[in-house]
Amino acid sequence: MAQFMAPRSRKVRILATLGPASRTPEMIERLYRAGADAFRVNMSHGAQADHAQTIEHIRALEKSLGRPTTILVDLQGPKLRVGSFAEGRAMLETGRTFVLDRDKAPGDTTRVCLPHRELFGALTEGSRLLLDDGKLVLRVAQASPDRIETRVEVGGVLSDKKGLNVPDVVVPLAALTDKDRSDLAFALDQGVDWVALSFVQRPEDVAEARRLIGGRAALLAKIEKPAAIERLDGILELADAVMVARGDLGVELPPFEVPPLQKRIVETARRMGRPVVVATQMLESMIKSPSPTRAEVSDVATAIYDGADAVMLSAESAAGDWPEQSVAMMDSIANAVERDPGYAARVHFTETRPDPTTADALAEAAGAIANTISARAIVCFTMSGSTARRVARERPAVPLLMLTPKLETARRAGLLWGVHAVRTKDVTSFEEMVAKSKRMALRHGVARAGDSAIIMAGVPFGTPGSTNVIHVARIVGDELKRHGGE
Repeated sequence: MAQFMAPRSRKVRILATLGPASRTPEMIERLYRAGADAFRVNMSHGAQADHAQTIEHIRALEKSLGRPTTILVDLQGPKLRVGSFAEGRAMLETGRTFVLDRDKAPGDTTRVCLPHRELFGALTEGSRLLLDDGKLVLRVAQASPDRIETRVEVGGVLSDKKGLNVPDVVVPLAALTDKDRSDLAFALDQGVDWVALSFVQRPEDVAEARRLIGGRAALLAKIEKPAAIERLDGILELADAVMVARGDLGVELPPFEVPPLQKRIVETARRMGRPVVVATQMLESMIKSPSPTRAEVSDVATAIYDGADAVMLSAESAAGDWPEQSVAMMDSIANAVERDPGYAARVHFTETRPDPTTADALAEAAGAIANTISARAIVCFTMSGSTARRVARERPAVPLLMLTPKLETARRAGLLWGVHAVRTKDVTSFEEMVAKSKRMALRHGVARAGDSAIIMAGVPFGTPGSTNVIHVARIVGDELKRHGGE
């Protein structure tokens, strides 16, 4: 028996990563009830069999709650790493020479294997190499097809298989490794809703992933390379959503450059009508502490004021000591921000001009009508979810109820700002559409007797991308009593 749950009291969505601390059925439900709207499964850690079990637990929760639940699988991507050392680690001294080569023999204080042949032809004199999340810095002195000689600018201890970042060049690496292709096939077979593509550098990376996905899931591009910033518009044209992945972005760029870039990415995504997620270290201290720092709270609040569709928890909910509390804290911050009288003005600071289409014009009009007549809700019928996405882009002040006959569409809406998705039977006439809208608005608590609701749909019904009707209806209050079905 489906439970008719009222929409969240806040509009921004919460994406919670699942991991060793949170992938049991009991904890997943606790995270959902604490405020998680969508769940992230990170393919960088763990085996596919473990992830399959986690996905099964989420779908079981979906069934028990009668609510569409969103699953995002995050592919590892072409993460660059050095080889191994004879003693497991080596001390690189500032000012000394250090060599990266293709010799698989264990490394020492003078050299180590670099198992990425593509880099040898891409690096030039003066290029920087950042090791272990930027803790060590090397500068290329000389490069050949088999050997890269560097000068250690910032030394330190380097251990086996630490990460390597190359901020100064576009690395000629495929966006999808063999592992990614295997994980992608697994994710699609599991029926996930979103696939996140890591280390995107160019629009072609997104195009390749879209080809492989073949419409079986929505595609989110993670912006964590400087090269992606330079081609942001092209990437967004091809992606269904974007993520500000501040971890690697903050390694490849000076930390002080990340906040302005975050605002730029959020603004560009909103302008182009793409959902945008802000991620990484949002409540980092809550991995070990039951309370965040004031700076972390301010960081989350800033992303919400900027109008991000979703904010994400990583290790806080996946491997931390306080997963439920971190979700609850994110929920509390979001509610506090959105209750701020100045929130509406702040979130509309970014101008989102509608595209010259009927659907976009109606989406913009819906929010204006709601303000003018003090309507209580916007209800939209949609097959593909595009109507809800267009309305959400305008950041309306009232709840947005999305009705769709397609379960996959309802599930994908979990990353959309302010959208409460409901799977329901399709309608075949205008009268049926209006009647169902009223019933669903009452049933899901977005409107009461005497309220007005704005209804949007496309005629003929059941045709994706055909939004061409906007209607204002007054709810009497007895619609549920007069109808026994949905």
